[in-house]
Amino acid sequence: MAAAGWYHGDISQVVAEGLLAKAGRDGSFLVRDSESVKGAYALCLLFQRHVYTYRILPDDEGLLSVQSIQGIQVKCFHTLPDLIGAYQHPNNGLVTPLLHPVHRARPDEDSDGEDARGWGHTMPCSGVPPSSRTHIPQQLHQRLQEQVHSSPASDFMGFMAEYLTHHVQLDLEALCHGHPQLRHLSTALATGCRALHSEIDSTLAGLETLARVFDPPVSPRSPAREQGFLSSDPDLELLLSKISTVNHLLSSLEKKVLKSLQETVTRHNLALPSVAMAPPPATRPLAVQNFEVKLGKSQRAALTVDVESGTVTVTKRASSSLEEVIPQDKILQLIKYQSVQSKVRLVCARDNQKSLSRDFIFPSARKREAFCQLLQLMKIQHSNLDEPELISVYVGTWNMGSTPPPRSLASWLTSRGLGHTQDETTACIPHDIYVIGTQENSLGDREWVEFLCASLKTLMAIDYRVVALQCLWSIKIVVLVKPEHQRRISHVHTSSVKTGIANTLGNKGAVGVSFLFNGTSFGFVNCHLASGSEKTHRRNQNYSDILHSLALGDKRLGGFDLTLRFTHLFWFGDLNYRLDMDVQDILTHVVKKEFQALLAADQLTLEREKNKVLLRFSEGDISFPPTYRYERGTRDTYVWQKSKPTGMRINVPSWCDRVLWKSHPETHVVCNSYGCTDDIVTSDHSPVFATFEVGVTSQFVPKEAPGSSPEALACIEWESIEVILKTSSRSKCYIEFHSYCLEEVQRSGENTFQNCDIPGFLKLGWSSKHLPVLNPILPHLEYLGDQHLLLSIKGVESCESYGECCLALRSAIGSTAQQFETFLFHRGEETGSVRGWMRVRVPRGRCGTRERLYEWISFEEEDSEPAAEAPVRPKPPPQRLRSRPRSLPEPATGYTNPAYFIFEGVP
Repeated sequence: MAAAGWYHGDISQVVAEGLLAKAGRDGSFLVRDSESVKGAYALCLLFQRHVYTYRILPDDEGLLSVQSIQGIQVKCFHTLPDLIGAYQHPNNGLVTPLLHPVHRARPDEDSDGEDARGWGHTMPCSGVPPSSRTHIPQQLHQRLQEQVHSSPASDFMGFMAEYLTHHVQLDLEALCHGHPQLRHLSTALATGCRALHSEIDSTLAGLETLARVFDPPVSPRSPAREQGFLSSDPDLELLLSKISTVNHLLSSLEKKVLKSLQETVTRHNLALPSVAMAPPPATRPLAVQNFEVKLGKSQRAALTVDVESGTVTVTKRASSSLEEVIPQDKILQLIKYQSVQSKVRLVCARDNQKSLSRDFIFPSARKREAFCQLLQLMKIQHSNLDEPELISVYVGTWNMGSTPPPRSLASWLTSRGLGHTQDETTACIPHDIYVIGTQENSLGDREWVEFLCASLKTLMAIDYRVVALQCLWSIKIVVLVKPEHQRRISHVHTSSVKTGIANTLGNKGAVGVSFLFNGTSFGFVNCHLASGSEKTHRRNQNYSDILHSLALGDKRLGGFDLTLRFTHLFWFGDLNYRLDMDVQDILTHVVKKEFQALLAADQLTLEREKNKVLLRFSEGDISFPPTYRYERGTRDTYVWQKSKPTGMRINVPSWCDRVLWKSHPETHVVCNSYGCTDDIVTSDHSPVFATFEVGVTSQFVPKEAPGSSPEALACIEWESIEVILKTSSRSKCYIEFHSYCLEEVQRSGENTFQNCDIPGFLKLGWSSKHLPVLNPILPHLEYLGDQHLLLSIKGVESCESYGECCLALRSAIGSTAQQFETFLFHRGEETGSVRGWMRVRVPRGRCGTRERLYEWISFEEEDSEPAAEAPVRPKPPPQRLRSRPRSLPEPATGYTNPAYFIFEGVP
């Protein structure tokens, strides 16, 4: 049966409403897949500028019906077209009959043959059992995706994708009518395998020659070759005969060679040398590091940092005073100046209850960062904590250009090269976690992992453990962790998504890994998006498809936007966004290192500013040249012309290779380096690296034994919540509350206030009476300060989410309610805003807390001089930060998003 034009498949609620708004006529309708019930549909209908959504649900027999409407008898239908036809008549319980179908637009195929979404959402034929009536071609696409985890990109897969997209439905219809020959499949296979004949002929000839060398008398000759079949006959039986012969030769050849060599050793009385296994190298202690600094305006001094002994020694130059040794436990605070990037203040305790502050000026900001990292590492090593509070994470991405890597990856794995790089004093400090993403990686999976582990062992003298490996054709992601952290890793999940031709080929797509490190959730996504300067929209669509389809993280959070499921999510790879600038202008700016001028023309930067992709992600400062497209063998020359069958293609130098991240509010993450190598030249891309200092939490253990005293409960109270949604719906809504600190999901009542006077927006409100009081499973301040709430705004009729957000409990702890405000997201799009007042009450006796290891380093905005000697006192608590985007100014009483000013009389 022909595809139904009004069926749009797996589009989002926002996209559906946009299509109906564009249609503009009452009675315009479309059908999409339901987001809340698998195998169900959502009927979206426009009437009087508002979109009404009805769920179409299947019963146990596969019959479809519109979710019961009060006073209307339920009608059941065998197929979706039958149901739609019936509701084109009046008096069926809908606000208006289905009058004007909104057809999906057939996407244009790009120059690489990658069509935007995959064409052909089809309705099943009547001969198929009811349980299999929905999206048979889509199911076959999914099965192919699940089965083919790692395959080289080839024309063959293109033929198969073409068959699944356009011809499988024809074979299905023939089968329904009693014709099991699958004629279209046979044609596709014969066409796809045509080129295989010559390859097998060549390989077979070589294998036979080698076999005759070791076993001349009995070397087999295939019947097919005796017939002299060096033609390109696509007959499948002949091809199978050839493959059978190749299989026989490969399985027997190793045994023949081994037997021949063994006979040679015996015959000539040779002795094979024994290979002694070298003992694994011991973990290298960190060397003592020295820094030249200035004290005040002219006094010079040397700072010596000994991480192993836990001391900092200050030696003044040209001075008769003795060295001053400062133990790590006497260092109270480290303050980085933002006004002077090379300056730091050390606050130390003394025996007379006075503190002493010292300002040091380093030769460069990079030297200051190295000093701070060493002191941080010293604090970690000498703390008495059983579980870490701070770890270092390395993220690397490299498009290898389908060529083997060089012998050494030292510069990449130690973050040395161009941009914000590691200082030589800290470059070889091993990270806790290494995450390596590659694209166009021609090495085998096992070979690549062993190469990475061996490289790190050579550099760091540590046998890193493999947490996960996920591959999609030549796209790979490897996660390695220090041996002592292996037990702290749990709930590992991997997934992949194809975004090549019709979203079936894996030459483009993404691979992902997620896991828990003690109590902190991590997600890592390595992607390879569509290439070509003109394909910005296609890349945005790739991102959206990956975001929606990548199955990572806690399954209980599957309804939430992927970017909200993890404490820290890292997104990296060959994103392929280009520079919209003339190539000669680009080269001029590169020579002058005018990177800001280039970033103004960077497609990814521009798309992020328009909220089209990677919403609310962060990226380190780019201070390195574009990483693509270099002449292989050098980093001195860009090659921007590429000959293709369709003509000359221009690939301007661009920052294709990127690393971005998004974290829950009020968590600790600092990017310590972001750059690229300048000595790895095997590919036309330069490897990119980024390193992070990340705060982590562990299982909280109360000091008092359970049951030792009456357990007082903490509570999360709400004074009000106000939501604005970008929607044409008039639906009543409720709020779901998810958190690991709650025993189960909680939900509010229906909204008590509603305003839809502004077209395209819906304003909702809840009073305290209709919002639940939440009781966390533990009442301790230290525990609650690390917790977050995930909120989902759902429609009462559809049970589908209009948007989700994340709130931190830390800033709401206290006796008075605190205001919060943040954006709502759904499927990678900003869908609204939420604000309100909340309070987290902690019972008396549970208010104890402690300073985290990463909290002793702070930043000073102004270069203000402190008193020479000040009494030691606890640091003031950090200023309460609202859970809202940092880029926006502090709000007064209105909304921060200009799109919502319309509700407060702002023109």
